[in-house]
Parts: sequence; structure tokens; C-alpha cells
Amino acid sequence: MKKTCLAGNDCPLSRAYGAVGDWWSLLIVTRVLLGERRRFSEIQEDLGVARNILSARLRKLVEEGILEKVPAPDGSLYQGYAPTEKGRALFKVIVALLQWGETNCRGSPGATSSLVDRRRGRPVPAIEVRAADGRVLGPDDLRLVTPGTVKA
Repeated sequence: MKKTCLAGNDCPLSRAYGAVGDWWSLLIVTRVLLGERRRFSEIQEDLGVARNILSARLRKLVEEGILEKVPAPDGSLYQGYAPTEKGRALFKVIVALLQWGETNCRGSPGATSSLVDRRRGRPVPAIEVRAADGRVLGPDDLRLVTPGTVKA
């Protein structure tokens, strides 16, 4: 099946899926953003992803402006990857997916990762969607308004 390009779609969620690409891409961005894995070899070793897949995903993430190539942090001639402003904006999405996975996709006992505050060493509270007045919102409280949708 041929992959459809979603870049020109009217739905922002479709465009976001098109930019990120696939689950390997999100795992790569997570490692660069949170795990401080910045060099190709570090990312490849950490994820166990095939080199050709990693190379293709990194190329796409750079083309999309999510990551950028930077000098390696160890001062060697190698290059590393760093999140751009656009990549850093994925932070909340990655945290939300990670927290959803912690709750809904249990792995082997004792093998679950979790987010902790670097400074305090404490678990990070779950992300919530809130209204302007502070109310916690759920799926039944929201609707997606697209061009041409009449407001109710």
C-alpha cells in the first residue's frame, strides 16, 4: 500500500502525522529530546533500529525541521542531532504518549520507564487538558472545528 502524503491536508492532526511520519520517528525524537542521545551511533544502539531505517527517519526529521544536524557534543568530527524549536514543541505530545503508555500499555514487570523531574527526582504528574477557566476537559467536552464547520 502506498503511503499518502498528508502535508497539504486541512486537518492539523493529519498534517502532524505526515510531518512526524511513524513510530520510529517519535522514538528517535524522544531519545534526542529527553534521553540526550544525540549521535547516530548512540540512537542506533539505544533503539536497536536498523541503520538504513534510522538514516531515512533522521533525514526526514531534518527535512521537516524537527531536528537539525549539529557538531557532536564530544567535540569529535562526527555530527549529532538536536531538536529545533519545532522539535521541542513535540515535548508535550511525547510526554502525553509516554504517560498514556505507562497507564495503558504495560510491559514486562519492572521494565517500565517513567518520567522524573531531573531536579527533584520525583515522578511527573499526568498532563491534563484544561479549559480557560481551569476545568479539566475530557473527549466529551471538546469538538474539532474545521473550515466550513458551523459553530453550535
